[in-house]
Amino acid sequence: MKRVALLLCLAFLAGAGWLVPLASAQDHFQIGAYGDYFRIDQTGTNMAGLGGRVGYKMFSHVMFEGEMSYDFDQGFVERCVGTGCAVSVANSNLKVLHGLGGFKFIGGRHAIRPFLAVKGGFINFQLNPKPASFGQFTSSVQNLRANNVSGVLYPALGVEGHLGPIGLRLEGGDEMYFAGATHHNVRLAFGPFLRF
Repeated sequence: MKRVALLLCLAFLAGAGWLVPLASAQDHFQIGAYGDYFRIDQTGTNMAGLGGRVGYKMFSHVMFEGEMSYDFDQGFVERCVGTGCAVSVANSNLKVLHGLGGFKFIGGRHAIRPFLAVKGGFINFQLNPKPASFGQFTSSVQNLRANNVSGVLYPALGVEGHLGPIGLRLEGGDEMYFAGATHHNVRLAFGPFLRF
């Protein structure tokens, strides 16, 4: 009964033209989650994890974003002789915590838009044999100042598309961290977001 009442109310608002201003008022803020792939170039290690980001639209084509991701799994490709190969993911003793903040420059005003992002922040490598959990993530964040933290510069390209307030985003870039020298690493992120 509640669903029927909600649908009737939305149909009334749409028929009266009241939802159009609400739709055009979207896209001042974005909040999203994503799956993260990070390749540590020095060791050839493929890492996978989860992250979240928030963004605030400062100008019509410029958004300020902050994000954090936690890579806790390592991906392996099994060598094969035949036609079938398997990719497997396993919990790793190596954990990587990324924290980034910076600007996203958006091209176009359509439902599918390309963008360029330039962000800076930190990366933290940890050796921890415990399985990944929310408690392990929070202790990693709390112990940042006691651990080895390196500065990061992250230029990226991507594309995002939306249908109303719900969207999907794909981006890829070079996460460069500075520890004695500049280390270039491939980073990909894909996931949903909400606009409001």
